[in-house]
Amino acid sequence: MVADNQVRLDKWLWAARFFKTRALAKAAIEGGKVHCDGVRGKPSRQIQLGMSIKIRQGFAEKTVIVEGLSEQRGPAKVAETLYRETEESIQKREQLMVQRQSMPYSEHKPDKKQRRQIHRFLRQQEKD
Repeated sequence: MVADNQVRLDKWLWAARFFKTRALAKAAIEGGKVHCDGVRGKPSRQIQLGMSIKIRQGFAEKTVIVEGLSEQRGPAKVAETLYRETEESIQKREQLMVQRQSMPYSEHKPDKKQRRQIHRFLRQQEKD
């Protein structure tokens, strides 16, 4: 744990196991995918207990409250104690997951004949 009750944002995200490396954490922060208390984060931002952090990873967006500080990456069980996800965040993620699962998805790739039909159809649409 940390003595001065402050940790860099990129180190904390790595220690809490949101990202595999500090470099990935830094890239996500610089890409605007991490916000601290509603403000876009910087890798060197000092975080403290009780801060709210919003993290976007792929389709998932999590809002967590900092409950512990650490600069060292440890076991997953220890990492889970460093934060608490808000109820609204959990409900929102579950809702989005259900929506994504209900959407039709086709792994079918059109063959040559079907591609020609699609192109013909699109050309006709342009003429009209």
